[in-house]
Amino acid sequence: MPKTVSINIGNMDFKFEHSPVKIIANRNCPEIELAGLNVGPFEEGNEYEIQFWIAQELERAGIARFREEELLDAAKLYKIQWTERVQTAGQMSKLPENFYPKLRRYVVRLKEDVAKAPEKLREYEKSRHLVQDIVNSRLKKTVSLASASPQTEQILKNLTSEERFLYEQLHRLIHEWRTQILEYKETEE
Repeated sequence: MPKTVSINIGNMDFKFEHSPVKIIANRNCPEIELAGLNVGPFEEGNEYEIQFWIAQELERAGIARFREEELLDAAKLYKIQWTERVQTAGQMSKLPENFYPKLRRYVVRLKEDVAKAPEKLREYEKSRHLVQDIVNSRLKKTVSLASASPQTEQILKNLTSEERFLYEQLHRLIHEWRTQILEYKETEE
């Protein structure tokens, strides 16, 4: 992957890791220090809003769990896939906030589940197919939008930040290419 793309996706991922998410405490827990930060105390059943990376650590420790709406699952992916398929090439549906970072983590979680329980391989393969279908559909639409004349904000409003970055890069590149192809100049000999 070219550096600008990997750096930009990495920056977006870093931003996601530090964005607030909602968790529910699984049990009572006194205040704890986590990487130099103090979090808690937590009371069983209560909801808290904390940074994603902290929530992940609390989940690993069994102290808390993510609220269901914070995570992706197969049912949500089926709905997204269906919505993408029924729209025309120029239409982009609105995806859940932080869709791609959540999607990457969902796939990692499924891989970990398969490593622990090989019988989950079929579920992983179905979800992987859904993920590929959604990403390919969104990619085709983004490329189509980028190769057309500049789009209005109304059309681009449902692009995720990752898709917006791709759209802008592709649109610039395609515009430059077209300009060079269509501006033929005879060279003097």
